[in-house]
Amino acid sequence: MEALLTADALIAFLTLTFLEIILGIDNIIFISIVTGKLPEEQRKKATRIGLFLAMFMRIAMLFGISFLIAMKAPWFSVDWSWFKADFNGQAIILLAGGIFLIYKSTKEIHEKVNHIDHVTESTNAKKTAVKSFSSIIMQILLIDLIFSVDSILTAVGMTNGIEGALYIMIAAVIISVGVMMLFAVPVGNFVNKNPSIQILALSFLILIGFMLTTESMHLSGAELAGQKVGAVPKGYLYFAIAFSLAVEFLNMKMRKKSN
Repeated sequence: MEALLTADALIAFLTLTFLEIILGIDNIIFISIVTGKLPEEQRKKATRIGLFLAMFMRIAMLFGISFLIAMKAPWFSVDWSWFKADFNGQAIILLAGGIFLIYKSTKEIHEKVNHIDHVTESTNAKKTAVKSFSSIIMQILLIDLIFSVDSILTAVGMTNGIEGALYIMIAAVIISVGVMMLFAVPVGNFVNKNPSIQILALSFLILIGFMLTTESMHLSGAELAGQKVGAVPKGYLYFAIAFSLAVEFLNMKMRKKSN
């Protein structure tokens, strides 16, 4: 217990908690969009259930961290004339996650731009609602799994060599999920009330999907047309997101004054 109260352990805990919260912003944006399809009275319930289950999934992944680390070994290789790569487990998860984000976000943008209604009235409305609720929960768990791989591997690197590292990581996950639960509903309400923010958020998710895809190629040592594929620095991406949000908030303020 005393080992957890050392300066190194406390600094690692605070830094890791902050990092988990920052990385969880992407998660909150996605959750707010998918839960927006549910009736308003069910959104809060779906958000909390999804995040609560996701917390246990992350903790289980922490206990199975040795398996995640072992996933660096190549599973299969691709050697075409214009493309070469040695795909490992981590790369496959990130690639699948990136493709899922790009597909899901593009589909959502298409539906919102074309005003496709998600709500249908029929004799099986109740059954459809239950199915939608469970599918939303599954989507929350899936997206959390995708984002968890990168954050957990980062956490392992940050706490490497610190006594009681597993307990530090578990505590950071619990606190970060608690913060996400606290802010997910108000953030979701804000996003769902502002269509322009929805489109902007979905565009961010496409960028994040692209980033995950390039990172998976980087982990695979991929070569495209003789050139190594490098990972997109996260700092550039988050700066672009922050800048775009600042511009959009200015636009919203101007629209509000003009009205």
